[in-house]
Amino acid sequence: MKTKDELIDDLLELAFAEDIGDGDHTTLSTIPAEEKGRQHLLIKEEGIFAGIDIARKVFRKLDPELEMTVFINDGEHVKPGDIAFEVKGSVRSLLIAERTMLNILQRMSGIATMTNRYQERLAGLNTKVLDTRKTTPGMRLLEKEAVKIGGGENHRIGLFDMILIKDNHVDFAGGIKQAVQRARDYCKKNGKNLKIEVETRNLKEIEEALEAGADRIMLDNFTPELTAEAVKLIDHRAETESSGGITLDNLREYGETGVDYISVGALTHSVKGLDMSFKAF
Repeated sequence: MKTKDELIDDLLELAFAEDIGDGDHTTLSTIPAEEKGRQHLLIKEEGIFAGIDIARKVFRKLDPELEMTVFINDGEHVKPGDIAFEVKGSVRSLLIAERTMLNILQRMSGIATMTNRYQERLAGLNTKVLDTRKTTPGMRLLEKEAVKIGGGENHRIGLFDMILIKDNHVDFAGGIKQAVQRARDYCKKNGKNLKIEVETRNLKEIEEALEAGADRIMLDNFTPELTAEAVKLIDHRAETESSGGITLDNLREYGETGVDYISVGALTHSVKGLDMSFKAF
């Protein structure tokens, strides 16, 4: 299994390959090889900044001689006119790296900003916002890192670090009890220490999940009223997670039921990038 650094390196290899191809012919034809210059990252929209480490990796991978000076770090609130960092060195390298760096930082900062808005709606409550696996292929690690920078938590990175028994698993396995028992036997046989979560659709399935010993119970498409009833029924015997049909407008209502987590796919699958540009100065 590849490490996080190896996966990010693969992402950058692909990003450069699809963008640069056999060369940035605009830059190569108009900028002398020996030309030196400086550019800075200009923030053009209010939000939460995220992605400074990956920006550094982009520049370092393309041209190790580029020098970066950072003024704003991950998680800091930014506003139009702020300068996040500046980079100096080969003008060719600066221009070639620009779009890959901006694409990543704009998306990560957009996700961090959106997550921060959701988590702020839960101020004063113990409920935490979770992401999902509804991420951009290849960008998952960075998008989930952005969720954490914005104040949320990661649900699971992928299919490998937690067991989530959803409705289809339950139906194919013949029931919640059977699915959980098979998962537990599998973990024991393969030396895996994984949390087991069960998606439930009604109070009856919640009772079955409790009897089966689930570590976390997902309340799928429950109303706030039914969620409150479910939280009371579970009574801290398992972690609780609300999922489905949750927006900024009804988030607080769900949080006030006492549910432990609220998962929101919109944090990563339909977020708008934060506006910023990389300008010469």
